Amino acid sequence: MRALVVEDDPGIAGGLSDSLRRAGYAVDVCATLDQAWGALVVEPFDVMLLDLGLPDGDGLDLLARVRRNASRAGALPRNDMPVLIMTARDGVSDRIGGLDSGADDYIVKPFDPNELLARLRAMLRRAGGRSSPVIQHGDLVIDPAAHTVERAGESVVLGAKEFALLLALFQAMPQVLSKSRLESALYGFGESLESNAIEVHVHHLRRKLGESLIKTVRGVGYFIPRESVAATAPAARGPSL
Repeated sequence: MRALVVEDDPGIAGGLSDSLRRAGYAVDVCATLDQAWGALVVEPFDVMLLDLGLPDGDGLDLLARVRRNASRAGALPRNDMPVLIMTARDGVSDRIGGLDSGADDYIVKPFDPNELLARLRAMLRRAGGRSSPVIQHGDLVIDPAAHTVERAGESVVLGAKEFALLLALFQAMPQVLSKSRLESALYGFGESLESNAIEVHVHHLRRKLGESLIKTVRGVGYFIPRESVAATAPAARGPSL
């Protein structure tokens, strides 16, 4: 999952980015509305964390611009992208105004990073049409909060990028995600990326979770079909990356 943090306080932005990266997110930070819009129109973000008091205006203006956008999937940014407002404005009217302007959730500074992460998980569950905090697919059980994966009751250890890739595919299931879309979901602007990184991660996931789970559409990308047989026994699991 790729998160855009729109926050002009370097201390808050840095601490929040560290928490998100530890939780498996790819993170990009923008300090102004102009920078944030520029990022949104060139990259597909899964979620935006939005401060309101920014140097070049009010974050609600950016939120309104996103929600007015006509596209849900083609041109960017998506107008259905989950947005969490994080601000010092703690009045009831402020919270009502933020939510009625199109925010999916609203948290008041200062906040506990663990609460923010829990709110993000809940937002992404709703965006993916899920109510359960865990993802179950055949004999595969994924817990996004605990960052654990079980296959037929046995724990499977995944590397951070492997886990993020698996979540991205399940979030989109059964939609096919291109290699470039998966790269965008897993890597921020400043992160180094090998040309075959996605292929390597997919190879390891298949080795650990079974060849039948992730399908390839040659020349297009990867997907998890709803009817995939998740119970096929995997080969040796091996260590995580």
